[in-house]
Parts: sequence; structure tokens; C-alpha cells
Amino acid sequence: MTRTQTNKALPQSRCSRDFSERTDSTTMSTVTLTLFYAIICCALTENIANVSSPNIIIMLMDDMGWGDLGVLGQPSKETPNLDAMAAQGMLFPNFYTANPLCSPSRAALLTGRLPVRNGFYTTNGHARNAYTPQEMVGGISKDEILIPKMLKKKGYVSKIVGKWHLGHRPQYLPLENGFDEWFGAPDCHFGPYNSSIRPNIPVYNNSEMLGRYYEEFKIDKKTGESDLTQMYLQEGLDFIVRQTEARRPFFLYWAADATHAPVYASKRFLGKSQRGRYGDAVMELDYSVGQILSLLQSHGIANNTFVFFTSDNGAALMSGPGEGGSNGPFLCGKETTFEGGMREPAIAWWPGHIKGGAVNFQLANVMDLFTTSLALAGVDPPDDRALDGLDLTPVLLNRPHALQSRPIFYYRGNELMAVRLAEYKAHYWTWSNSWEEFNSGINFCPGQEVPGVTTHDQKEHTMQPIVFHLGRDPGEKYPISVLTEEYQDVLSRISLVVEQHERTLVPGVPQLNMCDVAVMNWAPAGCEKLGKCLKVPKSEPWKCDWPH
Repeated sequence: MTRTQTNKALPQSRCSRDFSERTDSTTMSTVTLTLFYAIICCALTENIANVSSPNIIIMLMDDMGWGDLGVLGQPSKETPNLDAMAAQGMLFPNFYTANPLCSPSRAALLTGRLPVRNGFYTTNGHARNAYTPQEMVGGISKDEILIPKMLKKKGYVSKIVGKWHLGHRPQYLPLENGFDEWFGAPDCHFGPYNSSIRPNIPVYNNSEMLGRYYEEFKIDKKTGESDLTQMYLQEGLDFIVRQTEARRPFFLYWAADATHAPVYASKRFLGKSQRGRYGDAVMELDYSVGQILSLLQSHGIANNTFVFFTSDNGAALMSGPGEGGSNGPFLCGKETTFEGGMREPAIAWWPGHIKGGAVNFQLANVMDLFTTSLALAGVDPPDDRALDGLDLTPVLLNRPHALQSRPIFYYRGNELMAVRLAEYKAHYWTWSNSWEEFNSGINFCPGQEVPGVTTHDQKEHTMQPIVFHLGRDPGEKYPISVLTEEYQDVLSRISLVVEQHERTLVPGVPQLNMCDVAVMNWAPAGCEKLGKCLKVPKSEPWKCDWPH
């Protein structure tokens, strides 16, 4: 593998360099003059920061659960940097993803639209989760507008580091969708594979592959050792330094995937946590977050950089001990529309703008990051499409707003499974996974079965939804009696929201219906230079099968 890395000490900010250079003099007058120049220099930098569009960093973890952070109750002491980030910023305990699975969630974040609108869903079966394995023919629609494309209007330079997962064919890759740079992979790090049957996933630098997982980019499934998180960290740090020195606003989408099975960590972190390999991965990601925030501070750009940390969906409880995280007090996990599948850890950090130590219970969603990023950059959102994301800047900056009453929609495929309004959640359909999968050992709700709720048959409740008060019952164990006045009042309010939503919803064309072995990563761009091209088999398309 050949790749240029910056392993030397990162350069100081201009103010810091000037200060250290000038303080070599031994005379008091020179020191005084130096201090004066340093103060003026940093004041000018601060003034520039206050009037310019802020840099934006979105850190999206993979399968990390709400209960994996110390600040949210995890006792294993794996997240000191994230806990400090929350102490210096704003914690969102009521933050949600747009789908309980990776690809649709990421599509929603980058477009500000529900997967049912942007096409990241399937109609191959009722209420089925779907994503983009390498046999997937489709990807993000050319009609969708992603965050980096919008930010170009204000001169932002954008980079994605890590997992893309919105389609691996050339027309769907990041540089075709507004990003200027990319280091990472188009798919999950599943493998290793026999290359005559299924190719290993490529790792890209911009538009060309550098190698493949399990080949040039090692992941030892037996020990869990891999240096990928360190590579992703260095790529992020290098990008920040380059853009800072060039005085260009930047958008960094840092999408590390170490907490997705098969879970991995570098040698330095393996065996260090109390929760096995998964906890080791969390520790390394936490360390990486700390390194990025420290760099922003040392380069004097923390006050001009908005950072948001969250996850793509709930912890994958079915991955088993050592491979899956914690969803805290919430029911079930990834793949489900119970709270454990869609409630995410979330922290906003922006020194000098967001009041430190704040906890805000506003209902918020990953789609809000689209609209909020545009608002921070001073870019008007597109007016030719429905947007589901709301601008959170009034919440972040403690300004008057009327966002409290916004609903949260829980989709599985193109089926609206549940709706939350204020503290109440109404389930219109319930389903964990099929009896067939459950009996084969796949359990999305291990140790959490709730009779009549975590059903293994798809159960419709549209005539009489199951309603929970999430403040009193965050684990969704005790439905409110349909005979009570409380139930009738809640249902009348939520019903109006659902009627309005369904009346105005225009679904996008489903992108996740067709699969074909011929579209796998046999011969990605750049494979010729490396001698890594594989023979492409005959095209035999089929309708993708989504079991849950």
C-alpha cells in the first residue's frame, strides 16, 4: 500500500508561531512588544472568525448506541473526551436517526430528507429495511442535493473520511455528489472474501482505489486488530490543517466505522476496555474525537468550527457480546423502530457560541444537520423539494424558537411504523424480526421481549395504536390503556400529524430494489495501476431479498 501520510507534528497556528518566535528575545521591552503583537494577531483572527462562515464537522459513528457514552450513563469509562465535549457543549438526549439502518440514515443526513422521500428504501416486501451491499445496483439519486454541494455556494471545501454507503458504482460515489476529497470505502468492511466469488471492498483515495480491506488494509478478525481508525484520524487532521492554512472554510464528514461488526481497534487500544473488543473500539474513537477537538483549539479555530457528534442507528444488539454496544434504557436496537433502534447519542460543540454544559431535550433528528449546516454557512435551503430537517440554530444558540412540537417519524421501508409527539409515541405497526430469523438465533431484542410489542409477526395497530409515554416509560414496556382520557387526547393529536404527513408525502423512486453480481467491486477505478482488477461476471439481475 502506498499512501502519503503526515506523521510529523502538526503545524501551530499563525498566532502561536509568531508568539513563540518573538519570545526568544531576553529584553523586557521585546517581551512586552511581543505580547502586544500576539494579542493583536489573535484578536484579528477572532474577528475574522466571527464574521466568516464557520467550519462544519459532522462525526457520524457506526452502530454506536445511546448508552455507550459515559455522560449518558455508561459506567465503563471509555469516553472521557466525548464526556468533556458534552460538558463544553450541548447534549441532546432526544436525538433520532431517520431510519434504524445505516444506508438510509446516511442518505437522510446528507439530503435532509426522509429515506421514503430520497429513495433510500425498498418495496421488495412490506416494512423491510434495506441498505447498499456491493451487489446493489442503485445508489443516491442524481436528483438529490447533498450538503457539500450546497456549501460550495459559500466556497467550502468538503471531505468525507470513512464509510460512504450510498452506492458504490462510479456515478454514486462522493466526488460525484459534491465532495472534493474522500478517503474511505463505499461499503461495510465485511469479509474477507474469496475473490473468485465476491471481491473484497476497495478503499479509495478520492476517485481511485488504493487497495482492498483484508488485503492492503488489514483487519484481523481473530484478534480485532486494524489501524483503520488511526488512518481515518490522520486523514481528518491533515485536511483540517490544510484548509486552515489556506484560510478556506471546510466541511469534514468524519464517518469512522470501527463499532460496526466485525469490530476493530488498533493494537494500542485492544484489551484496554471493560467491554471487550467493542469497548476498545469506542475508546479509540473517543481518543480520535479528542485529537480533532484539540487540533481545532491549538490552531485557534475552535470558535469558528461547529462540531456535531452522533451515530447512524442504534447499537446492533444481535451482534452479540464484544461486538455490540448499549442502547441504555431503551427497547431493542438496530433494525427496529423501537427507541433502541433510533434514539442516538448526540453532542453539539462550538466554543464561544454554544453554552457549555447545556442539556437540551428538544426533539431533533439527523436530518436537521442538513438544514442547520446550511443555516450556519448562510446558504438558503433548496426550495424545489420537501425538506424534513429543521434548522436547530435557535436551539443551539439559545434563541427563541417554536420547534418543541415537531414530530419524529419512525419508518421501516416505506411503512410509517410509529410517530413521536412530545413525550408520547404511538406505534401503528410493530415488528422486531421474523420467527424464522428469531428461531435461527438472530434476535434484535435480546432479553427484552415485551408481549404484544416486540412481535415476530408484523402486527398492524392502525385502528388502535399502542401508545407509550416515553418520559415515564422509556423502555416501552407499559402501554397506556385505550380506555383512559390520556390515550384519547394523545391519539387525537398524533392522528392529525399523521394525516397531514401522509396527505403531503410524495415518495421518491425506490433505489434499493435491484441486485446484480456484475456490479460488485470487481474492477474499481484505479485497479489497473495496482494490478487489482478482477474478472467481471455475467450480469444476472434479481430483486434483492430483505429478510427484515
